[in-house]
Amino acid sequence: MLIVSEQTCQEVIGRADAFTAVENVFGAMAKGDAYNFPVIREAIGYADALYGFKSGFDKAGKALGVKSGGYWPGNMDKGLTNHQSTIFLFDPDTGQLAALVGGNYLTAVRTAASSSVSIAHLARKDSKVLGMVGAGHQAQFQLRAAVEQRDFEKVVAWNFHPDMLPKLGAVAADLGLPFEAVEREQLGAEADVIISITSAHDALMMRDWIKPGTHIACMGTDTKGKQEVDPALVAAATVFTDEVAQSISIGETQHAIAAGLIAESAITPIGAVINGDHPGRRSDDEITLFDGTGVGLQDLAVASVAAKLAEAQGKAQVVAL
Repeated sequence: MLIVSEQTCQEVIGRADAFTAVENVFGAMAKGDAYNFPVIREAIGYADALYGFKSGFDKAGKALGVKSGGYWPGNMDKGLTNHQSTIFLFDPDTGQLAALVGGNYLTAVRTAASSSVSIAHLARKDSKVLGMVGAGHQAQFQLRAAVEQRDFEKVVAWNFHPDMLPKLGAVAADLGLPFEAVEREQLGAEADVIISITSAHDALMMRDWIKPGTHIACMGTDTKGKQEVDPALVAAATVFTDEVAQSISIGETQHAIAAGLIAESAITPIGAVINGDHPGRRSDDEITLFDGTGVGLQDLAVASVAAKLAEAQGKAQVVAL
Protein backbone atom coordinates (compact mmCIF):
# COMPACT_ATOMS: atom_id res chain seq x y z
CA MET A 1 0.00 0.00 0.00
CA LEU A 2 1.18 3.52 -0.78
CA ILE A 3 0.93 6.49 1.55
CA VAL A 4 1.04 9.84 -0.23
CA SER A 5 1.28 12.80 2.12
CA GLU A 6 -0.17 16.28 1.69
CA GLN A 7 3.32 17.64 1.03
CA THR A 8 3.99 15.00 -1.61
CA CYS A 9 0.69 15.75 -3.35
CA GLN A 10 1.72 19.39 -3.64
CA GLU A 11 5.08 18.34 -5.06
CA VAL A 12 3.76 15.97 -7.74
CA ILE A 13 0.36 17.38 -8.84
CA GLY A 14 0.10 20.70 -10.65
CA ARG A 15 -2.83 22.53 -12.22
CA ALA A 16 -2.28 20.98 -15.64
CA ASP A 17 -2.37 17.44 -14.18
CA ALA A 18 -5.55 18.24 -12.25
CA PHE A 19 -7.23 19.84 -15.28
CA THR A 20 -6.56 16.79 -17.46
CA ALA A 21 -7.67 14.33 -14.77
CA VAL A 22 -10.93 16.20 -14.09
CA GLU A 23 -11.71 16.78 -17.76
CA ASN A 24 -11.15 13.11 -18.52
CA VAL A 25 -13.34 11.88 -15.68
CA PHE A 26 -16.16 14.27 -16.61
CA GLY A 27 -16.01 12.84 -20.12
CA ALA A 28 -16.03 9.28 -18.77
CA MET A 29 -19.05 10.07 -16.60
CA ALA A 30 -20.99 11.37 -19.60
CA LYS A 31 -20.18 8.19 -21.52
CA GLY A 32 -21.34 5.99 -18.64
CA ASP A 33 -17.81 4.67 -18.07
CA ALA A 34 -17.59 6.20 -14.59
CA TYR A 35 -20.19 6.70 -11.90
CA ASN A 36 -20.47 8.15 -8.42
CA PHE A 37 -22.08 6.40 -5.49
CA PRO A 38 -24.63 8.24 -3.28
CA VAL A 39 -23.06 10.97 -1.17
CA ILE A 40 -23.23 10.97 2.61
CA ARG A 41 -22.79 14.44 4.10
CA GLU A 42 -24.07 15.35 7.54
CA ALA A 43 -23.72 17.94 10.27
CA ILE A 44 -22.14 15.96 13.12
CA GLY A 45 -23.42 18.24 15.89
CA TYR A 46 -19.93 19.11 17.06
CA ALA A 47 -17.55 21.96 16.14
CA ASP A 48 -20.14 23.10 13.57
CA ALA A 49 -18.58 20.51 11.28
CA LEU A 50 -19.96 18.83 8.18
CA TYR A 51 -18.61 15.33 7.58
CA GLY A 52 -19.22 12.72 4.95
CA PHE A 53 -18.12 10.37 2.20
CA LYS A 54 -17.87 10.63 -1.58
CA SER A 55 -17.04 7.55 -3.58
CA GLY A 56 -17.29 6.00 -7.01
CA PHE A 57 -15.68 3.93 -9.73
CA ASP A 58 -14.06 5.07 -12.96
CA LYS A 59 -13.99 1.97 -15.14
CA ALA A 60 -12.05 3.79 -17.85
CA GLY A 61 -9.38 5.11 -15.50
CA LYS A 62 -9.49 2.11 -13.13
CA ALA A 63 -9.97 4.37 -10.11
CA LEU A 64 -12.01 2.94 -7.24
CA GLY A 65 -12.22 4.54 -3.83
CA VAL A 66 -13.70 6.93 -1.31
CA LYS A 67 -12.93 10.38 0.05
CA SER A 68 -13.70 10.83 3.72
CA GLY A 69 -13.78 14.28 5.25
CA GLY A 70 -15.65 17.53 5.50
CA TYR A 71 -15.69 21.15 6.58
CA TRP A 72 -14.58 22.48 9.96
CA PRO A 73 -15.33 26.24 9.99
CA GLY A 74 -13.14 26.95 13.01
CA ASN A 75 -9.97 25.52 11.56
CA MET A 76 -8.58 28.79 10.22
CA ASP A 77 -8.23 30.02 13.79
CA LYS A 78 -6.11 26.94 14.47
CA GLY A 79 -3.83 27.46 11.48
CA LEU A 80 -5.51 24.68 9.52
CA THR A 81 -7.58 24.65 6.33
CA ASN A 82 -11.32 24.41 6.90
CA HIS A 83 -11.63 21.49 4.47
CA GLN A 84 -10.09 18.29 5.81
CA SER A 85 -10.13 15.00 3.93
CA THR A 86 -8.33 11.78 3.09
CA ILE A 87 -8.71 9.67 -0.04
CA PHE A 88 -8.63 5.86 -0.01
CA LEU A 89 -7.87 4.11 -3.32
CA PHE A 90 -8.58 0.41 -3.86
CA ASP A 91 -7.37 -2.06 -6.47
CA PRO A 92 -10.49 -2.62 -8.62
CA ASP A 93 -9.30 -6.13 -9.50
CA THR A 94 -8.90 -7.37 -5.92
CA GLY A 95 -10.53 -4.83 -3.58
CA GLN A 96 -7.29 -4.42 -1.66
CA LEU A 97 -6.38 -1.01 -0.30
CA ALA A 98 -3.85 0.40 -2.77
CA ALA A 99 -3.16 3.92 -1.52
CA LEU A 100 -3.91 6.38 1.24
CA VAL A 101 -3.68 9.91 -0.14
CA GLY A 102 -3.90 13.28 1.61
CA GLY A 103 -6.99 15.03 0.30
CA ASN A 104 -6.78 18.67 1.42
CA TYR A 105 -4.59 20.09 -1.34
CA LEU A 106 -6.16 17.75 -3.90
CA THR A 107 -9.67 18.95 -2.96
CA ALA A 108 -8.62 22.53 -3.58
CA VAL A 109 -6.81 21.81 -6.84
CA ARG A 110 -9.53 19.54 -8.26
CA THR A 111 -12.26 22.06 -7.38
CA ALA A 112 -10.29 24.75 -9.18
CA ALA A 113 -9.75 22.40 -12.11
CA SER A 114 -13.50 21.83 -12.31
CA SER A 115 -14.34 25.51 -12.75
CA SER A 116 -11.34 25.86 -15.05
CA VAL A 117 -12.70 23.07 -17.27
CA SER A 118 -16.04 24.88 -17.39
CA ILE A 119 -14.34 28.14 -18.42
CA ALA A 120 -12.35 26.35 -21.11
CA HIS A 121 -15.48 24.83 -22.65
CA LEU A 122 -18.17 27.45 -21.96
CA ALA A 123 -16.80 30.98 -21.49
CA ARG A 124 -16.61 33.42 -24.38
CA LYS A 125 -13.19 33.41 -26.03
CA ASP A 126 -12.93 37.20 -25.64
CA SER A 127 -13.62 37.22 -21.87
CA LYS A 128 -11.49 39.95 -20.28
CA VAL A 129 -12.76 40.53 -16.73
CA LEU A 130 -12.83 37.79 -14.10
CA GLY A 131 -15.16 38.23 -11.13
CA MET A 132 -14.47 36.42 -7.86
CA VAL A 133 -17.26 36.05 -5.29
CA GLY A 134 -15.49 34.76 -2.21
CA ALA A 135 -11.92 35.19 -1.02
CA GLY A 136 -11.21 32.20 1.19
CA HIS A 137 -8.50 29.57 0.88
CA GLN A 138 -10.04 27.92 -2.18
CA ALA A 139 -10.56 31.22 -4.01
CA GLN A 140 -6.81 31.52 -4.51
CA PHE A 141 -6.71 28.14 -6.27
CA GLN A 142 -9.72 29.14 -8.36
CA LEU A 143 -8.10 32.37 -9.48
CA ARG A 144 -4.81 30.76 -10.50
CA ALA A 145 -6.57 28.05 -12.49
CA ALA A 146 -9.06 30.38 -14.18
CA VAL A 147 -6.51 32.80 -15.62
CA GLU A 148 -4.89 29.95 -17.55
CA GLN A 149 -8.04 29.52 -19.66
CA ARG A 150 -8.65 33.06 -20.96
CA ASP A 151 -6.63 36.24 -21.50
CA PHE A 152 -8.10 38.12 -18.57
CA GLU A 153 -7.05 41.74 -18.15
CA LYS A 154 -8.57 42.47 -14.73
CA VAL A 155 -9.95 40.79 -11.60
CA VAL A 156 -12.86 42.23 -9.62
CA ALA A 157 -13.83 40.66 -6.31
CA TRP A 158 -16.27 40.74 -3.42
CA ASN A 159 -16.27 38.88 -0.11
CA PHE A 160 -18.43 38.77 3.02
CA HIS A 161 -15.37 39.84 5.00
CA PRO A 162 -13.56 42.59 3.03
CA ASP A 163 -10.44 42.20 5.16
CA MET A 164 -9.77 38.88 3.37
CA LEU A 165 -9.65 40.47 -0.09
CA PRO A 166 -6.03 41.68 0.06
CA LYS A 167 -4.79 38.06 0.09
CA LEU A 168 -6.68 37.41 -3.13
CA GLY A 169 -5.39 40.70 -4.49
CA ALA A 170 -1.84 39.52 -3.79
CA VAL A 171 -2.48 36.43 -5.93
CA ALA A 172 -3.77 38.63 -8.76
CA ALA A 173 -0.67 40.83 -8.45
CA ASP A 174 1.51 37.74 -8.61
CA LEU A 175 -0.28 36.87 -11.85
CA GLY A 176 0.26 40.37 -13.20
CA LEU A 177 -3.42 41.34 -13.14
CA PRO A 178 -5.03 44.54 -11.81
CA PHE A 179 -7.34 43.82 -8.87
CA GLU A 180 -10.30 45.79 -7.56
CA ALA A 181 -12.60 45.15 -4.62
CA VAL A 182 -16.14 46.04 -5.69
CA GLU A 183 -19.75 45.64 -4.63
CA ARG A 184 -21.65 42.69 -6.04
CA GLU A 185 -23.75 44.77 -8.46
CA GLN A 186 -20.61 46.23 -10.03
CA LEU A 187 -19.00 42.81 -10.19
CA GLY A 188 -21.96 41.49 -12.15
CA ALA A 189 -21.91 44.48 -14.48
CA GLU A 190 -18.21 44.16 -15.28
CA ALA A 191 -17.33 40.47 -15.19
CA ASP A 192 -17.33 38.24 -18.26
CA VAL A 193 -16.64 35.20 -16.10
CA ILE A 194 -17.77 34.88 -12.47
CA ILE A 195 -16.59 32.25 -10.01
CA SER A 196 -18.52 31.98 -6.74
CA ILE A 197 -16.76 29.98 -4.05
CA THR A 198 -18.49 30.60 -0.71
CA SER A 199 -20.42 28.73 1.96
CA ALA A 200 -23.49 30.98 1.57
CA HIS A 201 -27.07 29.92 2.25
CA ASP A 202 -28.66 32.88 0.47
CA ALA A 203 -28.37 34.24 -3.06
CA LEU A 204 -25.35 36.51 -3.46
CA MET A 205 -25.67 37.31 -7.18
CA MET A 206 -28.99 38.41 -8.64
CA ARG A 207 -30.31 37.94 -12.17
CA ASP A 208 -30.58 41.64 -12.97
CA TRP A 209 -26.89 42.22 -12.17
CA ILE A 210 -25.57 39.79 -14.78
CA LYS A 211 -24.84 40.99 -18.30
CA PRO A 212 -25.47 38.91 -21.45
CA GLY A 213 -22.71 36.50 -22.40
CA THR A 214 -21.45 35.93 -18.86
CA HIS A 215 -20.20 32.52 -17.78
CA ILE A 216 -20.79 31.70 -14.11
CA ALA A 217 -19.15 28.86 -12.21
CA CYS A 218 -20.98 28.18 -8.94
CA MET A 219 -18.47 26.20 -6.89
CA GLY A 220 -19.58 26.59 -3.28
CA THR A 221 -22.99 24.92 -3.17
CA ASP A 222 -22.43 21.29 -2.24
CA THR A 223 -24.97 20.70 0.55
CA LYS A 224 -28.75 20.88 0.82
CA GLY A 225 -29.72 24.42 1.76
CA LYS A 226 -26.62 26.16 0.45
CA GLN A 227 -27.10 28.81 -2.25
CA GLU A 228 -24.94 31.34 -4.10
CA VAL A 229 -27.09 32.77 -6.91
CA ASP A 230 -30.65 33.88 -7.56
CA PRO A 231 -32.84 30.98 -8.82
CA ALA A 232 -34.07 33.36 -11.53
CA LEU A 233 -30.47 33.60 -12.73
CA VAL A 234 -30.25 29.81 -12.94
CA ALA A 235 -33.49 29.82 -14.93
CA ALA A 236 -32.15 32.47 -17.32
CA ALA A 237 -28.94 30.55 -18.00
CA THR A 238 -28.01 27.49 -20.00
CA VAL A 239 -27.06 25.16 -17.16
CA PHE A 240 -24.27 22.59 -17.06
CA THR A 241 -23.04 20.52 -14.15
CA ASP A 242 -20.63 17.81 -13.09
CA GLU A 243 -23.45 15.41 -12.16
CA VAL A 244 -27.16 16.09 -12.59
CA ALA A 245 -28.26 13.98 -9.60
CA GLN A 246 -26.08 16.00 -7.23
CA SER A 247 -26.94 19.28 -8.92
CA ILE A 248 -30.66 18.97 -8.23
CA SER A 249 -30.27 17.59 -4.72
CA ILE A 250 -27.32 19.42 -3.13
CA GLY A 251 -26.08 21.76 -5.88
CA GLU A 252 -26.98 25.26 -7.00
CA THR A 253 -29.95 24.15 -9.11
CA GLN A 254 -31.76 22.67 -6.08
CA HIS A 255 -33.54 25.99 -5.47
CA ALA A 256 -34.62 26.62 -9.08
CA ILE A 257 -35.84 23.02 -9.28
CA ALA A 258 -37.81 23.37 -6.03
CA ALA A 259 -39.39 26.59 -7.28
CA GLY A 260 -40.37 24.96 -10.56
CA LEU A 261 -38.27 27.42 -12.56
CA ILE A 262 -36.32 24.75 -14.44
CA ALA A 263 -36.69 21.04 -15.15
CA GLU A 264 -34.04 18.41 -14.54
CA SER A 265 -33.96 17.82 -18.31
CA ALA A 266 -32.64 21.36 -18.80
CA ILE A 267 -29.37 20.52 -17.01
CA THR A 268 -26.54 19.14 -19.15
CA PRO A 269 -23.51 17.19 -17.87
CA ILE A 270 -20.41 19.11 -18.90
CA GLY A 271 -18.93 15.82 -20.02
CA ALA A 272 -21.34 15.95 -22.97
CA VAL A 273 -19.64 19.17 -24.10
CA ILE A 274 -16.18 17.69 -23.53
CA ASN A 275 -17.11 14.64 -25.60
CA GLY A 276 -18.55 16.77 -28.40
CA ASP A 277 -22.11 15.57 -27.88
CA HIS A 278 -23.38 19.03 -26.91
CA PRO A 279 -22.28 22.32 -28.49
CA GLY A 280 -21.96 24.14 -25.16
CA ARG A 281 -22.25 27.90 -25.65
CA ARG A 282 -24.38 28.71 -28.69
CA SER A 283 -24.04 32.51 -28.83
CA ASP A 284 -22.06 35.42 -27.41
CA ASP A 285 -25.18 36.71 -25.61
CA GLU A 286 -25.99 33.42 -23.88
CA ILE A 287 -25.50 33.22 -20.12
CA THR A 288 -23.93 29.89 -19.22
CA LEU A 289 -23.79 28.50 -15.70
CA PHE A 290 -21.75 25.59 -14.39
CA ASP A 291 -22.97 24.01 -11.16
CA GLY A 292 -19.84 22.47 -9.69
CA THR A 293 -21.16 20.31 -6.87
CA GLY A 294 -17.93 18.37 -6.42
CA VAL A 295 -18.12 14.68 -7.19
CA GLY A 296 -16.13 11.85 -5.66
CA LEU A 297 -14.77 10.81 -9.04
CA GLN A 298 -12.87 14.12 -9.25
CA ASP A 299 -11.07 13.24 -6.04
CA LEU A 300 -10.34 9.70 -7.14
CA ALA A 301 -9.04 10.93 -10.50
CA VAL A 302 -6.50 13.37 -9.06
CA ALA A 303 -5.57 11.03 -6.20
CA SER A 304 -4.90 8.22 -8.65
CA VAL A 305 -2.58 10.45 -10.66
CA ALA A 306 -0.88 11.65 -7.47
CA ALA A 307 -0.28 8.08 -6.30
CA LYS A 308 1.19 7.04 -9.65
CA LEU A 309 3.47 10.07 -9.88
CA ALA A 310 4.57 9.77 -6.27
CA GLU A 311 5.43 6.11 -6.73
CA ALA A 312 7.30 6.77 -9.98
CA GLN A 313 9.29 9.58 -8.35
CA GLY A 314 10.06 7.57 -5.23
CA LYS A 315 8.11 9.97 -3.02
CA ALA A 316 5.42 7.58 -1.76
CA GLN A 317 5.82 5.63 1.45
CA VAL A 318 5.27 1.90 0.92
CA VAL A 319 3.60 0.03 3.77
CA ALA A 320 2.82 -3.70 3.90
CA LEU A 321 -0.84 -4.54 4.54
